[in-house]
Amino acid sequence: QVQLVESGGGLVQPGGSLRLSCAASGSIFNINTMGWYRQAPGKQRELVAAISRGGSTNYADSVKGRFTISRDNAKKSVYLQMNSLKPEDTAVYYCNADIIPIATMTSNYYWGQGTQVTVSS
Repeated sequence: QVQLVESGGGLVQPGGSLRLSCAASGSIFNINTMGWYRQAPGKQRELVAAISRGGSTNYADSVKGRFTISRDNAKKSVYLQMNSLKPEDTAVYYCNADIIPIATMTSNYYWGQGTQVTVSS
């Protein structure tokens, strides 16, 4: 069974940094695009950043220049380095990946359980 497990959230002061990690597990044939989404209370889930298997990236305008997404294909992992954090970055952050499991050989999107990021003094 394919799973995505996130780690690295927490409480940080404005201007601080956090690094989120997400690792895929299970019998996986291939992982295409991986990304991070976030959902603040009372708001819709939004894309923060995404990265292709080849390393092409795209970012939400609100995080450009502050956040960096990266991945390690050998470790089936994706990371989000968040710098210069602002209170408006407070949200639950979710890992998302387009995965082809060996069992089905069919591409499907999977979600992690979410990790809370709180930016507050």
